[in-house]
Amino acid sequence: MTHEELIEKGYRRYTGDKIDVYFNLKICQHSGVCTTGLPAVFELKRKPWILPDNESPQDVAELIKKCPSGALQYIFK
Repeated sequence: MTHEELIEKGYRRYTGDKIDVYFNLKICQHSGVCTTGLPAVFELKRKPWILPDNESPQDVAELIKKCPSGALQYIFK
């Protein structure tokens, strides 16, 4: 999907240098795959709670592929 399509579907963008992460709270199943898999990137007690540059873009993308609900998406730059 494109940035425009993700925004239109209700995703919020979290910008990184090499990868942008998109999150849609409405479809999140709260499985914890993100927060347990890459806690340096996904930390609920922090604002913003997603910091894409805290791990390699490849690691972020691989973790996002494991999101069971599709609430997380990404676009490489």
